Amino acid sequence: MFVIKESFGDKIFNVINLIILTLVLIAVLVPLIHIGSASVSDPDLVSTGKVFIIPKGLNIEGYKKVFQSKDIMVGYRNTIFYTVVGTLANLAVTLPAAYALSKKRLIGRNAIMFFMAFTMYFSGGMIPTYLLIRVLKLLNTYAVLIVSGLVSTYNLIICRTFFASIPPDLEEAAMIDGCSTTRTFLTIVLPLSKALMGVMVLYYGVGHWNSYFNALIYLTDRTKIPLQLVLREILVEQHIASSLL
Repeated sequence: MFVIKESFGDKIFNVINLIILTLVLIAVLVPLIHIGSASVSDPDLVSTGKVFIIPKGLNIEGYKKVFQSKDIMVGYRNTIFYTVVGTLANLAVTLPAAYALSKKRLIGRNAIMFFMAFTMYFSGGMIPTYLLIRVLKLLNTYAVLIVSGLVSTYNLIICRTFFASIPPDLEEAAMIDGCSTTRTFLTIVLPLSKALMGVMVLYYGVGHWNSYFNALIYLTDRTKIPLQLVLREILVEQHIASSLL
């Protein structure tokens, strides 16, 4: 058994990495802890800036107000549905498309990538998009929140870059053994891409969970609205009520 000794430079590098990662962790955790503390503290103390990490003046009226809404459980149900089904649909389209675009033998791949990258900077606009959704008869359907953001060009580029880094020898060996392109993708490439799929699940899943703007535009049926829209309505109602006092 060989023991690799770290050089002085390696130790300094590891210490610097540890310090940087610790600072990043603190930068992420502190706002979350502050929000949690503020949610169970006296609103007057929160508004005057007296609550930071430790809760003061225990108050759970905010949670009572939220769970008094009859739409809150409907919102949870719909958001879980949109997140699970939407993320699976995103992966089912993004991964095969990125794999195909990573192959130099694909005719017109540069043109396809150009037009897809073009959409990152220019779009048709809100009104044309709404008219398209209406023509497709997707208004007030569960599918509208899944189809409208089916592929992220940014995520597609990440996946394409990853697939392009996989040694072509593995795929050539599979082809020699009689594997089709589809089988090679499913049995060779995807098992090697678990880390990539984990990142994509995180990106798409968080996006679906936090999304509310598309629902605000395309949904009027309250049985289909997501949780974020329900919470937004509660906040707006409370703001209006407090401004009238």
